[in-house]
Formats: sequence, C-alpha cells, structure tokens
Amino acid sequence: MDAWLSTLSTERGASGRTREAYARDVRRHLVFLTAKGRRAPSEVVRDDVADHLVHLNVAGLGARSIARARSALRGFYRFCRDEGLASSDPTALVDAPRFTAPLPTVWSADDVVALLESVPGDALGRRDRAMLELLYASGLRVSELVTLRRSAVDLAEGLVRVRGKGDKERLVPLGDTAAGFVAQWLAEGRSALDPSGRSPALFVTARGTGMTRQNFWQRMGQHARRAGLRGKASPHVLRHAFATHLLRGGADLRVVQALLGHADIATTQVYTHVAGEHLREQHAQHHPRARGRRMVKGVDDGSSGGP
Repeated sequence: MDAWLSTLSTERGASGRTREAYARDVRRHLVFLTAKGRRAPSEVVRDDVADHLVHLNVAGLGARSIARARSALRGFYRFCRDEGLASSDPTALVDAPRFTAPLPTVWSADDVVALLESVPGDALGRRDRAMLELLYASGLRVSELVTLRRSAVDLAEGLVRVRGKGDKERLVPLGDTAAGFVAQWLAEGRSALDPSGRSPALFVTARGTGMTRQNFWQRMGQHARRAGLRGKASPHVLRHAFATHLLRGGADLRVVQALLGHADIATTQVYTHVAGEHLREQHAQHHPRARGRRMVKGVDDGSSGGP
C-alpha cells in the first residue's frame, strides 16, 4: 500500500489530502479482508470488494464516501496487478453506487454582505475580512486560501496565483474590493500578528504562524452567528455563492469552471441548477406570459390587461 501511495504523488500528482483519504479507505478495506481470512491481493475476489462496499453502506457511510472508497480500491488493485501481486483486478466488475448530488446551499448577496460587515476592525478582524472578501471574490477552496503565500498575490494586477488540486496552478482575479481589503490587512494588520515578518504565509494566526482550515472555519462561524445567519456557515458556502452569483450575472460556464479549478465541467454544472431556479423565479415574477399563467390558474377575470 505504501508503494502505491507513493505512485499517487509521483505519477498522478495527488494532493496530500487525497492520499490521506485513499489511505484510510484502503486500510479500512484491509482490516475487512483480514477478518475474512484473506492474506494477499491474489486471494481477493470480486465478492470481497462488493461485500466491503455493502459493509460501508450498513455502517452508515454516504454514497459519495463509498464511491471514493471504490475509486481508491480500483487504483490499489490495478497497482497490485501491474506489479504482479495479483493476476486480475477484483474491482473491475463492481459497480459504483449511484447517487444524486445535493444542490449546494447558496447564500444571497445580502447574506454575504451581512457576513462581511459583521467582522470587527481589529487586527484579527482585518485578517478575517480580507480572507472572506478574497474567498467570495475568487471562489478559492479553503485549503487554497489558508496556504496562500504573500508572493502569490499581485495587488497591482489584481491577480492571485493559486495552487489547487493535483498541484495545478491557475490565475484568479481578485477584484478591486477584495484587493483593497487584502492591501489594508498587509499594511495595517499583519505586522501586529507577525512582527518579524518571517512567515511567508499571506494570512497568519495570532501566534504569527500560517492559518489552518479549522481555525478559519471556526472564525467564519463566529462571524456568521454575529450576522444572524442561520444554517451551515462553512467556507465552501462562499465558494458556492461565488459560482452561483457569477452564473446568475451571465458568466460563461467554462469561465466559472476555470476560476473554480474544476478539472471536469460536470462538477461545475451543479451550479447551473441552482442558478436556474433563480432564473425561473425571476421569469415567473416578471415575464408577462408567466404572470398571465398565474392569473389563469387563479381565475383571471380578464381585467388585467395583460397579453
């Protein structure tokens, strides 16, 4: 398994988080196989893999997690086959679980403004405001946000250089507002937390070290509660808002895909459903034919004057 995990880095460019997730999936599978008396990859058959996926379902794992586990096992057993440790791939005929991707929760523009304006103006607040503004303006993943270096941001050009999944790099525009808050943080807030300026991180903690996902998640939750926002307040909600608000404003789907760093446009297309709901609501509210249909359903007396 260790040899396979190494190939994920060297040959596929998998991120550390992907390797950790796949390692957990395969370790869980190996424990399951040990209980069944299997001792080598060559002894594993299709039913062993299928039984394990059923076991995960019974244990309460969601379909998305089970699909990821199947993907990890496919990679592992193909490696074993290629290395001569097994004569065949026992996952070849095991179907992936089918599931419908849930529509992401999307905050309105007013919700986002309420969140941003709830942040206080002290040094930590300047940092948080800059991070939130940048997150909403660029649609970064939280892991991309907290690992940004100062050298990655070009305020003069209004661009940020992001290293995303698979170690792929992309350029994302900041926008004037976000650039302004980042500049304010660098000029007035950062030196209070990192007086020596030793940390290369763009955003630092009160101890002068780089921010963590957990720290930012917690801080964002505090601001959301202060703003009176209900429901899940995660950094990913702002990423959803970024994509959906762009599409509602008429942005091209391929442009949004590039900004989000999605390898597959099918991943981006989930936002078209959310944006589509908004468009249907606007159509029903403002289009004369749509208004006419509602009046007919409510028994229009013909005095509306509409077409």
